[in-house]
Amino acid sequence: MLTADQLAVIKATVPVLQEHGETLTRHFYQRMFEHNPEVRPYFNPAHQRSGSQQRALAGAICAYAQHVDNPAALTDAVELIAQKHVSLGIRPEHYPIVGENLLASIKEVLGDAATDDIIDAWAAAYGALADIFIGREADIYQEQEQRFGWQGFKPFVVARREPESDNITSFYLRPADGAALHPHKPGQYITLRVDVPGAGPVMRNYSLSNAPGDEYYRISVKREAAPVDGAPDGVCSNHLHANLKEGDRVELAPPAGEFVLDTREQEAPMVLIAGGVGITPLLSMLHHGLAESPADRSITLIQGALNSRVHPFREEVQALAAAHPSLQVHVRYSDPLAGDEPGRGYHSNGLIDEALLDALTVDGAHYYLCGPEPMLRHVHALLSRRGVPMERVHYEFFGPAAALAA
Repeated sequence: MLTADQLAVIKATVPVLQEHGETLTRHFYQRMFEHNPEVRPYFNPAHQRSGSQQRALAGAICAYAQHVDNPAALTDAVELIAQKHVSLGIRPEHYPIVGENLLASIKEVLGDAATDDIIDAWAAAYGALADIFIGREADIYQEQEQRFGWQGFKPFVVARREPESDNITSFYLRPADGAALHPHKPGQYITLRVDVPGAGPVMRNYSLSNAPGDEYYRISVKREAAPVDGAPDGVCSNHLHANLKEGDRVELAPPAGEFVLDTREQEAPMVLIAGGVGITPLLSMLHHGLAESPADRSITLIQGALNSRVHPFREEVQALAAAHPSLQVHVRYSDPLAGDEPGRGYHSNGLIDEALLDALTVDGAHYYLCGPEPMLRHVHALLSRRGVPMERVHYEFFGPAAALAA
């Protein structure tokens, strides 16, 4: 329990964090990887190179400082991060490592400005936050054990691999011990751990793209090409595309994640809006919604892709639309190829816009969005301007959580 003086000190540091937060978090990660290299496998190097992990953590620290006297205001953020931590196997013993390096970084970055009172207050604040995460994560581990039958990592076998587009391949994974799989929640992800030559054990989160209750887990992985800044190609995704074949073994942690379909809303209209590989969790939601909802429930899928070369799941979605008259599908290409024509495998060109939402959505719908951050910001703004209550808008973008790891 923080004292009134400690709360006041934390609140007083907010302007400093707003100005120097990213400098602090960059120093923190460099310091931690140097002093505690054993934690490096929990972090995606691409997120470190791009700076997105540092920005996410800086934003989280600042938000915590602003709400340190009312942690309940951060419940959604805590759940997102706790789910991510459990997916990667973060345990209570990791928290002192982070705390020691964070406090040392505050001293080293702020110098004389980091008074004893500031260090004392942040030590107490970090301890309180760590207790919140450790408690919630213990509950999630127990829930996974009860729902799925295991926690941590378990061997799986690649039963099949199947190309979905030029840059996305699906991998069908079955437990190596032959045990039955319990249904995941539509929208959840699993964590895959695999040995990559030259990189060692690598962990990555991948959304489950298949219907809950199948006898396999399906992940659909986008091959991440190197960005223009000269960074290497995605280590894990390129390894999976190039080398993972039927019969190979990988390790999976149980399904996790807070971006899931609200199964209590079985009759309200549902609108799924996907960009690129963001279709993967929404496809699981679509399968579940069609299987479990009343036949006349309004369900709409709006799928954005660059063009026909990178348009995944075309045949699967078309088959679902043919089998379910209540399903409305609209596919839009933002960068069509010379031979791409609306009406031939897709519907229109351009970005998702207000006119498209006017044509396809209905009042009272719940919206589920997944895709790259710019697309999510754009669609979120469109929905806000339309007056859609934000409690009906659920979203996930593929990037780092403001977490200890990701």
